[in-house]
Amino acid sequence: MREVSIELFQIIWLSIRVSGIAVLIAMVIAVPLALLLVYKPFRGKRYVILINQTLMAAPTVVIGLLLYFLLNRSGPLGRFGLLYTPTGIIIGQVVLILPIILGFSYTAISQVDKRAGLTAISLGASSYQTGWLVLGEAKFPLLVAILAGFARAFSEVGIAMMLGGNIRQYTRTITTAIALESAKGEFRNGVILGMILLAITLGINLLVNIGLRTKE
Repeated sequence: MREVSIELFQIIWLSIRVSGIAVLIAMVIAVPLALLLVYKPFRGKRYVILINQTLMAAPTVVIGLLLYFLLNRSGPLGRFGLLYTPTGIIIGQVVLILPIILGFSYTAISQVDKRAGLTAISLGASSYQTGWLVLGEAKFPLLVAILAGFARAFSEVGIAMMLGGNIRQYTRTITTAIALESAKGEFRNGVILGMILLAITLGINLLVNIGLRTKE
């Protein structure tokens, strides 16, 4: 029983860790890009937004297959040995949630009153300071975007299975463990893991609601 508890803790911790790292990486890339999309006019901007909206709905199996091609031993990145590792899962989750966080962040920043940025610039603020001011005005919608990205990564199974391999005590996440237990006919264990997954996802949604109420 103790070994089962330890293994269950490892599965939960790995799921939280890889999804958390993936969200941090995607956030660092997506939020500045969203700022540029909102405030920097350039040719083809409409098509960039259209492509991102398309990627937001991209099937995970397609992303998994493309990354598998890149990361397997005969692929362009095969020499780095990233396939069937937690790092491989993180890469897959970053690719999956980057368009989601970018799209939600773009919407959040677009809703900020343009006069806030103009006022900051007129008062002598630098582009960097103006950007932080705008992000501060949109902090709660941005928080929703980030938590939505985490929830998407945390509940994803296809990429975790294809790039992680569901290796016991190494790359097995909650979702891949559920798939394994269901395939073995151990539906009780699958349901327990599913309830844990739902409980964590519910906690994320509660955080979002608390943040929105605080804003009000």
